Amino acid sequence: MKLGFIMGEKVLITSALPYINSIKHLGNLIGSILPADVFARYQRLQGNDVIYICGTDDHGTPAEISAMEANIPVDEFCDEMYITQKKIYEDWNIEFDYFGRTHDIENHEITQEIFLKLMDNGYVVEKTSIQLYSIDDKRYLPDRFVIGICPHCEYENARGDQCENCTTLLDPTDLISPKSSISGSFNLEKRDVKHYYIDLPKLESKIKDWIESQKNWPQTSISIAKKWLKEGLKTRAITRNLDWGIDLPGDYYDPEKVFYVWFDAPIGYISITKKWADKIKKDPKLFSQFWKDEKTKYYQFLGIDNVPFHAITFPGTILGYNEKNKDPYNLTNFIKGFQWLNWEGEKFSSSQKRGIFTDKALEHFPADYWRYYLLLIAPERQDTSFQWKGFQDAVNNDLNNLLGNLVNRLTTFTSRYFENSIPEAKKGDREIELMGSFQSAFENYITEFKQVEFQKPLKIIRSLWQELNKYFQEKEPWNTVKDKETIDQTKTTVSMLAHGLRITAIMLFPFTPKIASNVLLILGMEDIDIYQEKYDKLLDWEALENTKIPKLEKNLFEKITDENIDKLKKLYGPVQSDNVMKNDDNISYEDFSKVKLITVKILNAIEHPNADKLLVLTVSDGERQDRTIVAGIKNDYKIDELIGKDIIIVDNLKPTKIRGILSEGMLLAAEDEDKVSYLEPNKKVKEGSKIR
Repeated sequence: MKLGFIMGEKVLITSALPYINSIKHLGNLIGSILPADVFARYQRLQGNDVIYICGTDDHGTPAEISAMEANIPVDEFCDEMYITQKKIYEDWNIEFDYFGRTHDIENHEITQEIFLKLMDNGYVVEKTSIQLYSIDDKRYLPDRFVIGICPHCEYENARGDQCENCTTLLDPTDLISPKSSISGSFNLEKRDVKHYYIDLPKLESKIKDWIESQKNWPQTSISIAKKWLKEGLKTRAITRNLDWGIDLPGDYYDPEKVFYVWFDAPIGYISITKKWADKIKKDPKLFSQFWKDEKTKYYQFLGIDNVPFHAITFPGTILGYNEKNKDPYNLTNFIKGFQWLNWEGEKFSSSQKRGIFTDKALEHFPADYWRYYLLLIAPERQDTSFQWKGFQDAVNNDLNNLLGNLVNRLTTFTSRYFENSIPEAKKGDREIELMGSFQSAFENYITEFKQVEFQKPLKIIRSLWQELNKYFQEKEPWNTVKDKETIDQTKTTVSMLAHGLRITAIMLFPFTPKIASNVLLILGMEDIDIYQEKYDKLLDWEALENTKIPKLEKNLFEKITDENIDKLKKLYGPVQSDNVMKNDDNISYEDFSKVKLITVKILNAIEHPNADKLLVLTVSDGERQDRTIVAGIKNDYKIDELIGKDIIIVDNLKPTKIRGILSEGMLLAAEDEDKVSYLEPNKKVKEGSKIR
């Protein structure tokens, strides 16, 4: 069978670098690191030359703040957290080729080199910006060093980079009543500060041409990239007033400045690979083979919030560096951006300790139990939700009742009737049919992996377990084994079961390596190197004949009881729903009835003084003619074409300040990747008419 892949390709895989500041929750894991591990294992099984690179993102305000809270120097804090995180990922069976750090000297050197090249090529500019300065702390306060009231939702503990409550991206100067997160001081003042910026507008044509050349990206990734391009790129700061980070080189050195974490962090993919090649493998040529050979296929795995940085900012940095460079770096071939995994209908939160975290999860169940369920619900196209009942069902029904029962049946029959040896098969029509099902399923499995999908190939494996179970039930070996005339049929049934389990175990290996290895061990393949079992020889239905099978001492899996789940619910939060298929966005009729929708007429519109995408609309609702609505439609409509239009708004939304202007309602609009379109009644109606 021709599978359609080229053996021996070089494949570089990176996952978003986890912040050093804290242990990560399951949402972080499934958002990049775990699927990247699965894909790397899959590529190795194809016979490709693969490296999977990751590491801790050591710099930025999260690290400094966490070190302050721990009351230890930031470098010591990061050293300790690196060891902790590395150990956790090992316990999760994550097979990195190298898990490095952005604070290693290699990243300092390469980041400085790239900066100087960008400067020489004219892609760095110096600009003055407004930054908060704490009089009491005697220092500038970038992003997370400032907390205050969110101007959008009025959350009282919003950070200077993003409000955790409403997820709106912020600047520290946006916050109402800002204060220092170091001292709690409100004694702050705005100061003009000079910083270096990467000139993305100057690089825009290069970035656009590169993005247009990408034909295989997932729709979500390409849509986000094109949306940023459509809105027009802006210069982006690459320095911050911080102590912890990478110093500016040479004549640009400033004791108060370091490179901004979002400049040096993606460069970490390059520098960590460099350290792996030079110091771990002691073969510097390997670095060029993976980063500078255009034949290498480069895949990035990350959360959807990181897509703009990996589709626009980082490629722009590399494109600017590569100009006039005889030894350029490769750009990525594929960006896989994952949506959000929610925690029983709510968002995971590291700062608020909401959800279950990667260290705690392993205190309760083996890593592969979690891996199986997380990959089964991976948020590839939309947000999904971790549900305790769903986790319990996945382990009990899929792993125990399906796979575990098949393994138990195999060992029982070989031990009792065939001297612990897998018998030979005399294949008939039903066996040929089963083999055809496996071949078809395997081809689909390969196709889905080519599309960098995860849920679908895992569900294909589950369907093969179901097919094997169906076949075994049909053949009734517990009856045929009793008669000498049908004993050959029993041998065939048992042999087909063993080979089906071998095939699915190897297919399962990227997802749950420990479970797969245990099944292969039971099949008498203890000396096998899994990566020698290449996919082009997978569908061998005679490979195990006469192989000795050890006696199964205990069940392969332990069921998760209702008592187990009840205890975990008490430890980690209540369940909103036991229905794993439930859409967490569903609301009741009673909830919806509280929302009041009305029509209003636009009387006037002006540009928002503090925002590039917002318009301030003055509307009439039939009773008031001075009502204000702030709406993000500036890029889609000219002011003149809005005057006099009837639109639909949420009438009873709590008034909220948006970038300093009070909005007394919310405009309803439809949005796709190209434009925003406000909703309007298709016939003339009176102002203030109710929508029902």
